[in-house]
Amino acid sequence: MFVDYTKVELHAGKGGPGCVSFRREKYIPKGGPDGGNGGRGGNIIVQGDSNLHTLQDVRYSRIYTAKNGTPGLSSMKTGKDGEDIIIRVPLGTLIRNVTSGMVAADMVEDGDEVVICKGGIGGKGNINFKSSTHQTPRYAQPGTEGETGEFEFELKVLADVGLVGLPNAGKSTLLSVLSKARPKIADYPFTTLEPHLGIVKTGEYQSFLMADIPGLIEGASKGKGLGHQFLRHIERNRLLLYLIDGNEEEPSNVFNALKNELKTYNEALLLKPIVLVRTKGDTLNDVDETKWESIPEYLMEISSVSQTGLTELVREIANRLNDV
Repeated sequence: MFVDYTKVELHAGKGGPGCVSFRREKYIPKGGPDGGNGGRGGNIIVQGDSNLHTLQDVRYSRIYTAKNGTPGLSSMKTGKDGEDIIIRVPLGTLIRNVTSGMVAADMVEDGDEVVICKGGIGGKGNINFKSSTHQTPRYAQPGTEGETGEFEFELKVLADVGLVGLPNAGKSTLLSVLSKARPKIADYPFTTLEPHLGIVKTGEYQSFLMADIPGLIEGASKGKGLGHQFLRHIERNRLLLYLIDGNEEEPSNVFNALKNELKTYNEALLLKPIVLVRTKGDTLNDVDETKWESIPEYLMEISSVSQTGLTELVREIANRLNDV
């Protein structure tokens, strides 16, 4: 199951209380205070993991509670710190505090760690309150509460190239031919219900990551169809590859409609490099080339079935990615 959004409650551990204790040794009748400090409460830490591609594991653990720090001990011994909780998430995960709306973390690098909720501070033991005028303090500090809150985890797929097009434009077929990805393919709308990633090789040691994302329809920016489930993922792509069925009578209308959905959702998406290709070249007979050539972003015709034009397309994408 592909999960790209969930809410969780996070509770860091409470700091342990300080200790009230006095030395009691046989030949030292007035030993003085020796109570140690309480341990720190456990932190809630989020770690980026390139081996993960979904928030499924996070979704099934809706509440995370770290351990409390243990109390301080006599002989000036500090209590044990509460054990931290590490939540591993896919790269591209954005974490936002539900109450404040502030972004707490943006995980983009493998192994990156961010403390989302800090554990409470351990209380000071009575050894810390001894002074020349107060030789036998009989109090210690309680530990402080750990940070807590409700957080949104939102995954935005990290890919070099994002495929944009209407349902059945040929996105899944293209990805399956160019890479080893195997998205579900059928000739009816909304075959693809979740993003798929594939590695496209451009040389012996070079490649780029391509994302096949559920088809876009008019009104998606307002939640129609798959709506934001699609649109959030293209925010992370470096280049957008528009695919339009060569059988469309007015390709410019389709192209403008697709761009308008992206603009309505986030105007910054139109600042990304764009390449437009005509798909299903193996099914075409008479094509009005002037309608396609009037679109400045139009590059070429391809056919994923006959694999026509794919080598040239991959080469062109690789060159443009080098310039981004």
